[in-house]
Amino acid sequence: MCGIAGFIGQGDKKILSQMTDSIRHRGPDDEGFFVLGETHLGMRRLSIIDLAGGKQPIFNEDGQIAVIFNGEIYNFLELKDKLVKNGHQFKTKSDTEVIAHLYEEEGEKLFEKLNGMFAIALWDDRKKKLVLARDRFGKKPLYYCVFDQTFVFGSELKAILKHPSVKKELDMEALNYYLTYEYVPTPKTIFKNIFKLEPASYLIFQNGKIRKEKFYDIKFGVYPEKLSEKEYMSELDKQLERAVSSRLISDVPLGIFLSGGLDSGTIAYYAQKASSQKIKTFSIGFSDPSFDESVYARKVSHHLDTEHHEHILEAEELFNLVPKITDLLDEPLADASIVPTYLLSKFTKEKVTVALSGDGGDELLMGYPTFQAHQLAHYYLKIPRGIREKFIKQIIGRLPVSFGNISLDYRLKRFILGLEYKPEYHDLIWIGSFTDKEKKKLFRPEILQSLSNVNEFDILDRYEQEVKGRPFLEKAVYLYLKTYLLDDILVKTDRASMFASLEVRAPFLDYQLVDFINSIPIDLKLKGFTTKYILKKLMADKLPLDIVNRKKKGFGVPVARWLRGELRPLLLEVLSRENIEKYGIFNYAYVKQLIDEHLSGRRDNRKLLWTVMIFQMWQQKWGV
Repeated sequence: MCGIAGFIGQGDKKILSQMTDSIRHRGPDDEGFFVLGETHLGMRRLSIIDLAGGKQPIFNEDGQIAVIFNGEIYNFLELKDKLVKNGHQFKTKSDTEVIAHLYEEEGEKLFEKLNGMFAIALWDDRKKKLVLARDRFGKKPLYYCVFDQTFVFGSELKAILKHPSVKKELDMEALNYYLTYEYVPTPKTIFKNIFKLEPASYLIFQNGKIRKEKFYDIKFGVYPEKLSEKEYMSELDKQLERAVSSRLISDVPLGIFLSGGLDSGTIAYYAQKASSQKIKTFSIGFSDPSFDESVYARKVSHHLDTEHHEHILEAEELFNLVPKITDLLDEPLADASIVPTYLLSKFTKEKVTVALSGDGGDELLMGYPTFQAHQLAHYYLKIPRGIREKFIKQIIGRLPVSFGNISLDYRLKRFILGLEYKPEYHDLIWIGSFTDKEKKKLFRPEILQSLSNVNEFDILDRYEQEVKGRPFLEKAVYLYLKTYLLDDILVKTDRASMFASLEVRAPFLDYQLVDFINSIPIDLKLKGFTTKYILKKLMADKLPLDIVNRKKKGFGVPVARWLRGELRPLLLEVLSRENIEKYGIFNYAYVKQLIDEHLSGRRDNRKLLWTVMIFQMWQQKWGV
């Protein structure tokens, strides 16, 4: 695992070194540089495979191909065997060198053959071209831009911003997206004219021009053969075993994030099955029993007989980290669970350098409560409109406000709100933040006018067209994979873990496993209101039944309560009149209204306040 950065054009090695130093946390073990004329490649290395010999950049036999690489290639030994048979000579045991030699054989088609997570930069000196590539689901980040005829790229925005040619300017359209989605959707970033490379894509920069191509896309029904339920379970078992075991390859200590949920328990089960020794599992708990779930992780660990490590956190450790969130992030992300995710990563790093997580399971197997909400919406919308509007909606609107972690009244109110939009937008409204009506109150008139032609749903519309004709719930899965998983879950995990210099691998996002799961019939994933049906059936005799059937609960953080208590001083400081009016973007009167409603208990404005507060903290940090 590494951090990579570089540029072609104006600059020197000193600038390159400043870029890589800014992402030292991604690779504290080593650094490497390649400078040839205007071409500058740099990297920071977190040593995982071939500790002694895997120094980057790595070259082909004649030195014409140079590669820097962030990630892991899980099928590199298989690829290496074929390359050796074709006459290629290897100087290291690292997976990076496979990329250089495979490029000689396949050109840009090499990316189709890689099974892994990766952000790659490759310089082809023969053709004078730079090739960037990002893995199929965007597990590893990669940013790029062009300023003053200089092409700049990096694993994080902070590396790109170290180049003096790069201009730091807030993108108002990106902010508009952020306020609704709670993140900035790919390919945009919060900075104008700086972009994220899309997953499953490669970019060629040659002769001053950029060309992008895709090498994979998420498809449904790749396995067209219709199987029985038992046969689907058997194949899912084989696929999970393969995906997990291939991710256990490491020359450094490795462990498992264990939350006590079905997904992480599944990963732990297959990891322990593939290991001749006790695997290490890691969880954090909380001294506050209202959102502590460490008992479930302990139960899974006991059942699987793992070497379990647990750290119980005081609430102060969590909310004391909140003001430092912008140290982890170089663009705003309003997912409060990044706080415990970082603390878990930091604790895990004390014992291991690599951890496996259950990321991707909820999106692929329809595990989120929103999938149940879609089923409920189907029946709710059959109720005559008059009854819904005059009675049900009014009753729900009058429910007393509770500040528990995703309380019933909050969920019901959000459910009703989402149904005002077309079905493809329901998930975004249910889990997102500001609606278009609320943003009209939030933005100052001149900002609102500048965004008059912007449609925050256009990204969803574009993705929906890519799966036009597919069943609605498959569309919902596709949208989750292309938006929330990509730009929230995977960003949160990458930034939180890499800030602790910990590599995290996600077996559920093995592309062959993804293709198979996306070929399983919908009613074997969501059966009535039972989410992850087939996985629950598969794991029923492998994990404790109460863990298998346990209600989905995320990495909960009591934001609503904190904002009225421990974080109240921070809230009032960050969203003060002085700070809001300083930047001239938001209407302070409306921000104050949101604060007053929340603090008085009249309304639960946790989502809106947290989203604005994180942006304001980010803006103060970056001075945009």
